[in-house]
Amino acid sequence: MHLTGPAFQALARGDLAAADAASPVPLSAFLAGPECQGVWAYRARQCEADPDSAGWVTGVIWDERNQVAVGRAGFHAPPDAAGLVEIGYAVEPAHRRQGYARAALEALLQRACDDPGVKTVRVCIAPDNIASYSLAAHYGFVKVGEQWDEQDGREIVYEMPADRFGQARKAGDR
Repeated sequence: MHLTGPAFQALARGDLAAADAASPVPLSAFLAGPECQGVWAYRARQCEADPDSAGWVTGVIWDERNQVAVGRAGFHAPPDAAGLVEIGYAVEPAHRRQGYARAALEALLQRACDDPGVKTVRVCIAPDNIASYSLAAHYGFVKVGEQWDEQDGREIVYEMPADRFGQARKAGDR
């Protein structure tokens, strides 16, 4: 579920009631909590500077069947000049290990694969996040380096060609 500037701003303030009023779906205390507020503040500034980026950046992982927000996922920005997009996601602790991260990653990979402007997909994962590494490796991401992130610290950088996901899906359909 995509969000807009007013929802990003409310979430950055930790104002769940205002965020709910600006969101297409009810949000959770986790999404308005301290673990997520920095992301929302960044997205609010980003969308203020470039309103078109709202359709690309972090949104809500929504469980349609149970009608509940279970986390956040999206791209860090629209594709850059080289066709690179970076995926980010976080599932609320109470909803982890239930397939939500996999579903979010697959949806984002499909979007990247379907967009002719996207050539490469990146994920950056903390060295101790074995679950995210295992998920990324399952889809063919390979280590290309390391970086220091001001918010998250040391990260391992993994990438894959955007069309790899589409090729794997087609092969699985045969």
